[in-house]
Amino acid sequence: MKHVDGEKLLASLGDGVKELRGRISVDTPMERATWFQAGGLAELMFHPHDEDDLVAFLKLLPQEVPLTVIGLGSNLLVRDGGIPGAVVRLSAKGFGQAEYLGDNRIKAGAICPDKTISAVAMDNDLGGFHFYYGIPGSVGGALKMNAGANGGQTSERVVEVHGVDRKGEKHVLTNADMGYSYRHSDAPEGFIFTHAVFEGFPEDRAKIRAEMDAVRNHRETVQPIREKTGGSTFKNPEGHSAWELIDEVGGRGLMIGGAQMSSLHCNFMINTGHATAYDLEYLGEDVRRRVFENTGIKLEWEIKRLGKFIPGREVKPFLGAVSE
Repeated sequence: MKHVDGEKLLASLGDGVKELRGRISVDTPMERATWFQAGGLAELMFHPHDEDDLVAFLKLLPQEVPLTVIGLGSNLLVRDGGIPGAVVRLSAKGFGQAEYLGDNRIKAGAICPDKTISAVAMDNDLGGFHFYYGIPGSVGGALKMNAGANGGQTSERVVEVHGVDRKGEKHVLTNADMGYSYRHSDAPEGFIFTHAVFEGFPEDRAKIRAEMDAVRNHRETVQPIREKTGGSTFKNPEGHSAWELIDEVGGRGLMIGGAQMSSLHCNFMINTGHATAYDLEYLGEDVRRRVFENTGIKLEWEIKRLGKFIPGREVKPFLGAVSE
């Protein structure tokens, strides 16, 4: 579904585009940028070379143009109608590194895989990061949603967060500025994470390795890690486990088109082959409907959904059975 305004948007950036060092393109398939491998086109996509290149792009981009930022695309579902406006996809070279700074601190770029942080920590006898080994995402997503697993969470380790705003101005936020709570932060709207500094504590390497091995073994046993999935589909409601609620209402193994709630872990949604974004979101909302109608609990999406529906292929929350 081609966007007619992609070339116009590119032209609106002016001659300053020639000074950008990153790669820019129009009508880019988003299925290549997400772990679900589904979704429509990005009207315009830019891969910044580094933070300064990102700043330069943002200063060129008209303020009225919608802007979407993505990293690894691990917990992202892009709708079939694609994404209007500009999409910034952070590059591994400019934003994917992690390094030990000394004084129990690690600096990591926004699309550095979470498990890389845990590996760097272990190499430097630094405790407190084993839980990242079990999170299939990147630093930016972890910062935004206070990602956690296996008894740890991001808010416990963050010292400062670096990023730029929509106008291309650089900022540094403290842990307190982020306003963390369960799977949530109060990061400013439109704030683009570029890197962060984390702090751990000295710990015996053998103990760290044992903790990481336990996390890995758990994931390999109970999660469909080799499938096209977006990780946990729904947040755990207070006092409940999402997977147990889904299981109770017959959601385990449930399929819509090419989308399925995993038979191994039914809070994981997978693309079994050629699922559309419509299939995946419809399945998720059907599960939400079933859980609400049977328990009165409204599951909240943990997967981020964005972009436009194809006309006539819209998916309503709870399939319209209840309003949010």
